Order: sequence, then C-alpha cells, then structure tokens
Amino acid sequence: MSKLPFSFYQNDDVNDLAVQLLGKRLFTRIDGQLTAGIIVETEAYKGVEDKASHAYGGRYTDRTKVMYENGGLSYVYLCYGIHHLFNVVTAPKETPHAVLIRGLEPLTGVDLMMERRGMSVLKPNITAGPGALAKAMGIDRLLNAKDLTGEEIWIEEAASDWQSAEIVAGPRIGVDYAADHALLPWRYYLKGNKYVSKPNS
Repeated sequence: MSKLPFSFYQNDDVNDLAVQLLGKRLFTRIDGQLTAGIIVETEAYKGVEDKASHAYGGRYTDRTKVMYENGGLSYVYLCYGIHHLFNVVTAPKETPHAVLIRGLEPLTGVDLMMERRGMSVLKPNITAGPGALAKAMGIDRLLNAKDLTGEEIWIEEAASDWQSAEIVAGPRIGVDYAADHALLPWRYYLKGNKYVSKPNS
C-alpha cells in the first residue's frame, strides 16, 4: 500500500480528515523494528477557535509551534506527565489543526507491542486509548515533529479489502475544561471495534 501523500494532510476541514483517517494504517519503524495498526478512533481539534485545542486563541509555544506548520507532521506531547499522545498535524501552514489518534487495531509487530505494554496476553486495551497505543507503537517525544511521509512514522492507505464500518460521532474525551466545546461531537470511531477506547456504545 502507498503512504498518504503530503497533499492529503493539507485539508483544512479537520473533522473531514479525522473521519478519513479511520481505517488507514499507522506505522512506526524504531531501531529497525516495524509495528503497525489500523486507526479505529480519532478526535478532531480545530485550532485557534476550539477551546479544547492547545492552539486555542492563537496560543503559540515551544510545544504548539509544530501545529502551525504545514499538515503532515507528527505532534507528540506528554499528558499528565505520564502518557505520550500522538496527533497528526493537518491543514496548511499557520492553521493549527490536529487529529488525535485514539484507538488502533494491531496488525504488525504484535509481540513487540505486547512487550512494550508489559502484557503477556493480548487484550483490546493494548492499543485502546491514545496513551496505550503510543506506548505500544513506541511513540514518544523523539517522534515529535516528524514528517509523516518519512521512514520513522507514517500512515498508509486502507487495505483494499477494508470495508468502511459504521462510523460513530460523539463528544471528545477528557476535555471538560473546554466548556461548551467539550460537547462537540468531534470524536469518531468504528462502531463495534474492540480496540476503541471507552465509552464506545
């Protein structure tokens, strides 16, 4: 399958892109070791106008500056000092949109994913939730601001036999601080997929 091109990420409709990413395949190659999974859950963050976004109100810091670059870069940050979270920077330069990758169905390198997660038995929580999937995929701050058409972390087209399951839209998780914007239905997931984080009605 082919890597998603630079042009894919320039879409300035972040919600459309968050939906389009479902079913695509995320890869990492770290120290020569390949892992991959199917993206089954995403959340859209709409830049300066979105109270839940790190770039809300035009906030520009060392952490958020990557969001202002052309789409097609990784944005990895540490949440609560514990979990690394992986986001796809989208839209043209100076439009700080991003899509958080929240759930992944393991495909390649599952043993390595289990080792990274300290698991002896494969369970859905291996990659359900953004912190879990980042750990399983070996994603940390070293993979921040990487070109998503490069060789360390990238996204490929969905497999040709991948059938678009029903997509559910609902409120994002853990953004209560965003007041009324916490209720926006900007979280998307594949209905019935066991690698979607909870709640997943």
